[in-house]
Amino acid sequence: MTATPTPRVTIKDVAARAGVSKGAVSLAFNHKPGLSEATRDRIFLAARELGWSPSLTARTLAGSRVDVVGLAVCRPARVLGLEPWYMEFVSGVESVLAEHSSSLLLRLVRNMDEEVGVQQAWWRGRQIGGSILVDFRADDPRVGMTERLGMPVVAVGHPSLTGGLTSVWTDDATAVTEAVRYLAALGHRRIARVGGAADLGHTAIRTAAFDETAGALALAGAWQVATDFSGDAGARATRSLLTAAPADRPTAIVYDNDIMAVAGLSVAAEMGLRVPEDVSLLAWDDSQLCRLTHPTLSAMSHDVHGFGAEVARTLFSVITGGEGGSHPVPTPVLTPRGSTAPPR
Repeated sequence: MTATPTPRVTIKDVAARAGVSKGAVSLAFNHKPGLSEATRDRIFLAARELGWSPSLTARTLAGSRVDVVGLAVCRPARVLGLEPWYMEFVSGVESVLAEHSSSLLLRLVRNMDEEVGVQQAWWRGRQIGGSILVDFRADDPRVGMTERLGMPVVAVGHPSLTGGLTSVWTDDATAVTEAVRYLAALGHRRIARVGGAADLGHTAIRTAAFDETAGALALAGAWQVATDFSGDAGARATRSLLTAAPADRPTAIVYDNDIMAVAGLSVAAEMGLRVPEDVSLLAWDDSQLCRLTHPTLSAMSHDVHGFGAEVARTLFSVITGGEGGSHPVPTPVLTPRGSTAPPR
């Protein structure tokens, strides 16, 4: 059952409460001449009572333009700053915002509760015209929150995680299956995956797909290690996998992003293991990093910039009353390079 959106207080409501015109409210909040102090005080009192604040953007009073789009990310700044995926994604979003003379309001948050508070404050404070929601969890509280507020959003995640919100997503399960089947076709029977944070919905989808595919192929060994996506965590996970005896360690490792794959390549070299002769490595995302290593990294490639652009276009459609629903984008495609080969 869809929740009834909480009515959004507008400048018209403030004007009616104060007994003035919308133009008078605008004059008061923009500190323009033409009003008595008593009238200004009455307007400010009405705004406080209604919990209204003026738009902090250059939107028209009617809200027919969208000058700011929100994006809150629950990742440490040190990790986000090194994450090629988010840089490409934001670049794609910005390319569409520029066409609409709009801007991105980016905020890093520590946890989901903080993000919920930020999103509510943005919307109630009229700072944004809509928001992009990323990194969905199971039973994500943002689904109910945005429905209650009536806030236009686009959810970046599989529809199984995003409730009835308009979503843009990639088929992670199919991509994981393709990666594992490719390595098995090369002859690998012991395959590991260095994954992302276990509480993220797309990590859970990839984990389930890896287990299902490994079982269907009857692999001799299949390991999965959860991390925080950082290079340090990827290096630690790789080291733990490769310190086993040669007969018990994986001959191929799939990484959930390219930062960890590059770190894994360094660990293999540090341990005197050759890539791909002793261990094959396969990255996710395929940023420029994958093509700068030696050997170059095989990867699951997809157009992250284009993905971000599609998310932004879909959000503008939602804001202007367009169709919602589920919008899948092309599944990542396997790009073999120098870091994968049959086991020796």
